[in-house]
Amino acid sequence: MGKTTTTINLGASMAAKGLNVAVIDLDPQGNASTGLGIEHGDRKDTTYDLLLNELPLKDVLRETGVPGLRISPATTDLSSADLELVSSARRIFLLSDALGALATEDLDLDYILIDCPPSLNLLTLNAMVASDSVLVPLQAEFFALEGLSQLMLSVREIRETANSRLRLEGVVLTMYDRRNNLCHQVELDVRENLKDLVFKTMIPRNVRLSEAPSYGMPVINYDPSSLGAVAYKSLATEIVARHSQQERA
Repeated sequence: MGKTTTTINLGASMAAKGLNVAVIDLDPQGNASTGLGIEHGDRKDTTYDLLLNELPLKDVLRETGVPGLRISPATTDLSSADLELVSSARRIFLLSDALGALATEDLDLDYILIDCPPSLNLLTLNAMVASDSVLVPLQAEFFALEGLSQLMLSVREIRETANSRLRLEGVVLTMYDRRNNLCHQVELDVRENLKDLVFKTMIPRNVRLSEAPSYGMPVINYDPSSLGAVAYKSLATEIVARHSQQERA
């Protein structure tokens, strides 16, 4: 449970606060699309078309079962995008172009969340170049810390070469089990090293979180009172409040 679970449930929790949110499913597995109830047969216009066929964002976005939350769905067609992007002079800027101010001005969006592939490839680079910030869901286990170090280096390289506004939004601990000593140790290490970049909210191990995608809905719809739903609503509140403070500063 990590990036896709967080994308789906954070987006739904933000929409529940009255915000207009779009999810860009950039993972060829299309799990975010499935988790938000978009059947494979209903994915005619997709993120692939957004990137490679220059279809406008407004024509790709689909309504979900959550008011205020739309998604640009993905199919396995995206898995060939890496090879097709190589020949483009602007291969790492295609998503940035597709999500630019002119492309989104009529959509009245408060947030765009991008669900990236699990590996660092051209699609992931497109996401970083198009984004203002990177939110890192970190599983509370030892080996996850090594991956975090590599990701932070990648963010720094993109900021220096292609997107000067890119920053680390923060780290949210997921799969957290309060009964597990290792989880406590990982939390202590991360908070000691990254300080305020680590969100106060932690996402617990929760059966309802795992079950919800199979029903095509975020956990706040599937079981609003579950620990997972409460945690993601808290994370949305924390992120929105942080942004409000930054805007006032």
